Amino acid sequence: MFSTLLNIWKVTELRYKLLFTGLMLMIYRLGFYIPVPGVNQEKMSGMNRGSGSGGIGELMDYFQLFTGGNLSQSTIFGLGIMPYISASIIFQLLVTVVPALEKLQREGEQGRKKIQEYTRYATVGLCVIQALVWMKFLSGQGFIFSQYSGPIMGLAPSYLLMSIMLLTAGTVFLMWMGEQIDEYGIGNGISLIIMAGIISRMPNAVIQIARGFSWQSGVPNKQFDPLTVLLLIGMFVGVVAGAILITQAQRRIPIQQAKQTRGRRVYGGQRQYLPLRVNHGGVMPIIFASSMLIFPGIIFQYLWSLTGWGFFEFLMDAFMRQSFLYILLYVAAIYFFAYFWTTVQFQPKEMANNLRDYGSFIPGLRPGKRTADYLERVMGRITYVGAGFLAIIAIIPNIIADSMGIPFGISAFLGGTGLLIVVSVTLDMVQRIEANLIMRNYKGFLGGDTAIKGARH
Repeated sequence: MFSTLLNIWKVTELRYKLLFTGLMLMIYRLGFYIPVPGVNQEKMSGMNRGSGSGGIGELMDYFQLFTGGNLSQSTIFGLGIMPYISASIIFQLLVTVVPALEKLQREGEQGRKKIQEYTRYATVGLCVIQALVWMKFLSGQGFIFSQYSGPIMGLAPSYLLMSIMLLTAGTVFLMWMGEQIDEYGIGNGISLIIMAGIISRMPNAVIQIARGFSWQSGVPNKQFDPLTVLLLIGMFVGVVAGAILITQAQRRIPIQQAKQTRGRRVYGGQRQYLPLRVNHGGVMPIIFASSMLIFPGIIFQYLWSLTGWGFFEFLMDAFMRQSFLYILLYVAAIYFFAYFWTTVQFQPKEMANNLRDYGSFIPGLRPGKRTADYLERVMGRITYVGAGFLAIIAIIPNIIADSMGIPFGISAFLGGTGLLIVVSVTLDMVQRIEANLIMRNYKGFLGGDTAIKGARH
């Protein structure tokens, strides 16, 4: 293992990529603690401690977990990367229904750059809207110092404009940082930013368990006995094992290469395999589903506090994390985004045409349409299994934690979705480092000459 780490630093290109990625994440963590001026941070911290187990406080924790933001202290990165994720979802949906965008995507690299440019503009628009909503909430709760009060949503125009610009600039900077990591670093930049936010909160969860631990059950203010801690450790190991299994799992389709005769020699005829990933979307269905379900509970709670109508209270309770409706919608969203991501990324017709052009075919199937239909049918079946496993890993630990009364701040990081994101992103980064080492004739992390199973095919 130590020799492998030493080999990483021997490769100049890989060393620079790792250092650049680490530098970008360090800058992100520094900006994470720069607050927006004019916000009463002490009063906000008191609200978060008082409501962290439910309502706004719980949803704010959930927001911070999946977006890389920090609304609990209203920092310049408070909105996190979620506006960019939302804009990406919107344009990926529009590409499938708007002919002009679909034509742009088919133009290759230039078309994708144009769609990416539109996504950036949409990100700025979403940032402005979300910043307005957030500043309105802070003003309504009395978290803004009185000297900044004014006629627009209870705030002075200059202060409101400054706050919106700060929050928008923070998200745009995170978006730029993620793109720079993609181009000059190693790993997926957006996923690494989210993972950095999750890992930074894990030590607090461990400290919370240590403070609440007691060797005897039933002790006041001590909610963690040895059995509960063992269960948490078991959940941790199980989710890690499940995440690795679902990330690395493949369905291998046999591919036969056609024989070609050139003079007296016969070329080709070898049998190879086409690997289809069971979880083709990786961790993105979890991130998309979580991002889409963050705001309904906050909106309904705000409307209920504003009007006092029982209908809004009912909807607010229905969209709490532990409710049956929320879990049902969460699972449905994971399935939807798993299939959606597979549809966007996996092109069976193009793959079938490439096989035909290279003189390869699937035994028993005619090249062309029948091959494309077969690949699409197989991918649909394994995506169903992969999305189900993904939903189980994401939901079951949280259900167990709720039934045992474990705080969300612990269950989110020691089991469930947060850990799934960390494991998936870490596996992706390890595989990229592994590929760079093996390409230069270095041994990988496993000490052999072959990559992690499922990493290269």
